[in-house]
Amino acid sequence: MKMIKNKVQAKVNPSAEEKIKEAARTVFHKKGYAATRTRDIAEEAGINLALLNYYYRSKEKLFEIIMAETLSGFLQSMVVVLNDEKTTLEKKVQEIASRYIDQIMEEPEIPTFILTEIRNNPHALLKRMPVEQIVTNSFFFKQHQKSVQDGKITEPNPLHFLMNLIGLIIFPFVAKPLLMGARNLDISNFNRLMQERKKLIPIWVKAMMKAK
Repeated sequence: MKMIKNKVQAKVNPSAEEKIKEAARTVFHKKGYAATRTRDIAEEAGINLALLNYYYRSKEKLFEIIMAETLSGFLQSMVVVLNDEKTTLEKKVQEIASRYIDQIMEEPEIPTFILTEIRNNPHALLKRMPVEQIVTNSFFFKQHQKSVQDGKITEPNPLHFLMNLIGLIIFPFVAKPLLMGARNLDISNFNRLMQERKKLIPIWVKAMMKAK
């Protein structure tokens, strides 16, 4: 009887489901899928395991939701920028660098989380990543090819362009503990470096685009 009552209370508590999702997001981003237990999520949410299982039957189901939301949030900005027909390639670089540096500073666990899942389960992850839409079918691709034809860019493969750009943005965050230790930086100094990169990355990418 008591269990039935608890289930009824859970149904009329609209914040419980979101609370569990936020807890799962925090734990999955820190530990990744393999190292996370449902008990870890329940403890992070401050609830008992039975309530978590009531809303989400398995760790797999909860992970699917968190991964989909994380990738959607991470990739959507890029898709919007790359398909903007009113901006130049140089402006696109500026926009992507600025948006992603700000986003990762707010959610610093995201790059490591995505990289960990790429390593552990690349096939499942790549199914959720619209790589073809981002590269081949984007307006960016047409701009890049036109710039190659006009001699403004020497490297014909647009993947090199994107890999260089994303690498310049993400690597410092992935390597943050090493970089901070190597230069004895505190978090405020590290964040200042990241803000400086918003201006430097477009300069570096532009130079690489013209390199022979």
